[in-house]
Amino acid sequence: MNTDFERRSLWSATMPALPDRSGRALPDTADVVVVGGGYTGINAARELARRGVGVTLLEARTLGWGASTRNGGIVHPGYKLGPSQLVKRYGEETGHALYRETLAGYETVKRLVTEESIECDFRECGHLELAYSPSHVPGLEHQRESLASMGVTSTVVPRADLRAEIGSDAYYGGLAVSGSALIHPGRYFAGLAAAADRAGADIHEATRARTIRRQADGRFVVETERGAILAGDVFVGTNAYTDGVVPSLRRRIIPVSSYIIATEPLPEDLANEISPKGRSFFDTKNFLYYWHISTDRRMVFGGRASMLPTTIEHTAEILYRGLLEVHPQLAGRRVDYA
Repeated sequence: MNTDFERRSLWSATMPALPDRSGRALPDTADVVVVGGGYTGINAARELARRGVGVTLLEARTLGWGASTRNGGIVHPGYKLGPSQLVKRYGEETGHALYRETLAGYETVKRLVTEESIECDFRECGHLELAYSPSHVPGLEHQRESLASMGVTSTVVPRADLRAEIGSDAYYGGLAVSGSALIHPGRYFAGLAAAADRAGADIHEATRARTIRRQADGRFVVETERGAILAGDVFVGTNAYTDGVVPSLRRRIIPVSSYIIATEPLPEDLANEISPKGRSFFDTKNFLYYWHISTDRRMVFGGRASMLPTTIEHTAEILYRGLLEVHPQLAGRRVDYA
């Protein structure tokens, strides 16, 4: 594998440049302070501002610095557990409610793309879940029945028919699932940030919230590196980058690292061979791979390549080996981003 790839995500490298929102004067007060400038925070700020709420967003680094511009570019409902497994673990009412919430989340992304006219290569093409071993094949039918209970359409694809779905002989069967999509995460994020601006949200970068404390009157003081803001409410959207600002939330979050490589653009015939229907792909092993062909015909291939403190160089090598196990026809193709 070549070693002269860029050490950043394909998405951040190919998204519109965002305005610099650092160094701006902080307000003394706000109706709501939003902590975190990723998908969650920026859309919360957008929605609040659209409702006439005075909202100030604080981002410790730059907008979208975390997983919002460093992810697989795949939009789909669901969890690691399917609907029937959720019901078994949490009961019918809660299990169904949990899954329905992810269906609503998927529809929210679709709605936002349309509502805000975001150009982000959104394409609703479904995904293919691939059986990593023969023992995983019966689970595909169980998963089909489980998804059907929630109104999600899927089709079991036997191994003999897999070549119509994917240019690989590494798997033993598949489940083709509708109601999922591919997206350029960086362009999507840039569209959300622009929408928050248009709505009137007050956005600040390079401003880390240090502490949040409630006053006797019920309001909150948000202490930052650059001063304090008095707020009626605080919305925390920090996800895997939650630090000590909200200890009770930090105790409930375990960050898990995942890594991605993106190749050089592939010839059109090779891209079509690998992904005849333009789907995204997952496999069923515990530390799964996920991948797809981007609109500019790059292979975007990801997985949990290392559980220990590691380097981009090391994880890229691991993923490249995995990529060639699945798609040996990509031997010799350059990696441009990791």
